[in-house]
Amino acid sequence: MEGLISLPLESLLTADYEADPAPVHERLRARYGPVAPIDLLGVPVWFVLGYDEVLHVMQNARDVWSKRVNNWRAYAEGRVPADWPLLALLQADNSGFHDGERHRGLRGAWIAGLRPFQEPGSEQAQRLERAMVRYCDDLIDAMAEGGPAGQADLAAQYGRPFPLLVANHMLGVTIERGEDMVEDQWRLLDGPDSAGAYQRLYAALLELATLKRQRRGDDLPSYMIEAKPDLTDEELARELMMLSGFLDFTGSLICNVIHEVISGPRLRETVSVGAIDETVNRVALSNPALANLTFRYARTDVKLGRFTIAAGDPVMLSISGAHADPRFADALTRGTVRSTRAHLAWGAGPHRCPSQRLAMQMSTIAVRRLLDRFSALKPALPAGPLPWRPSPFVRTLRSLPVHYELSRSFPGTPRPEPGGEPSPPALKDGAQDGAQDGGEDGGDWRPRSGLRAFLRRLRRAQ
Repeated sequence: MEGLISLPLESLLTADYEADPAPVHERLRARYGPVAPIDLLGVPVWFVLGYDEVLHVMQNARDVWSKRVNNWRAYAEGRVPADWPLLALLQADNSGFHDGERHRGLRGAWIAGLRPFQEPGSEQAQRLERAMVRYCDDLIDAMAEGGPAGQADLAAQYGRPFPLLVANHMLGVTIERGEDMVEDQWRLLDGPDSAGAYQRLYAALLELATLKRQRRGDDLPSYMIEAKPDLTDEELARELMMLSGFLDFTGSLICNVIHEVISGPRLRETVSVGAIDETVNRVALSNPALANLTFRYARTDVKLGRFTIAAGDPVMLSISGAHADPRFADALTRGTVRSTRAHLAWGAGPHRCPSQRLAMQMSTIAVRRLLDRFSALKPALPAGPLPWRPSPFVRTLRSLPVHYELSRSFPGTPRPEPGGEPSPPALKDGAQDGAQDGGEDGGDWRPRSGLRAFLRRLRRAQ
């Protein structure tokens, strides 16, 4: 049996892979088949590229595969450097990295906590949808404050901050605390102060968990506590830290959809309101934002592809590689066997994403509002030089510069007051601590000028 460390390893994270992972996937597939040995930042890992193999690992997590880092043999033997860049993520103590009963209990809290926001027709879902539309409009107004035509970065100014605003609505935080948390969520994902941001964000979420246990609200932490009363404040804070990953995924998906829509004039012309959700689904298939998943570890020796994976070896599942597997992609082309809904962008098995409907809704609203508010959106750079984020997991643009023109006929286009800024709505009196809303329908009542100043700071913090 050929061991992982005895095989020649190709480094995965190269400039070629960052620019276009598809040729790298095909080279590995041609040489090794559906499973390939790779070097990931100096650590040997099995890279799973086959659709059937990726699905098999996802669906058999409880019996054969573990998410717990202590099942990684090299880690248990002290052969993984303490400063390895991905180690802190893999050591996380939350439901994303647990198995069995512990995972099922925490996942149950998530499902119950998200239900009011994802259940069609519920009061919370309707309030959240209205808030999403307002956040999109606020971001667009801030982007276009220089005039009805100009240049903007749809990644930094729209696609990525939008999910952060939605998350704070769901968390039920005060406006002031919300601004600090959004900025630290941004720094945590892409910033020079990611370690400091993690500590501040965890401290804020721990304080929030304590507050919500004492005084419940119509928000995600309160619903999770109600569903699992034995959830400690520390456990809840660690679970809520996972929102950063969900935000990054959703923001990246939005950016990828926007990029495809504005890069293809024919697609822009044919996309209607009713077809946007299918466009989002198609991009999740062709350019999944979560390109590769965090590790799983073999509990026992197991045959996978052409190799036997030894107990304790790590595998990294490639969603983008699986979607390009000819056994899957050719079936889609022929229109038989599998539909586009068979893609793996939302995962499968015990760790399947519990917030799929919410992510789809956010993406659809964000893209629809953008197309409603702008009459023209054109890439400011040719497709080749666009900067992709270097990441072993996320595949999305670091920036998406565009030339824009606002739609003059759209009623939501801001009309500047004589003084320059649109006049802000009056603040509501008596807003309760922990409430994210001030309007009768649960809207953010921050003055527009305050939001714009906040967004400027947010962009500087990236």
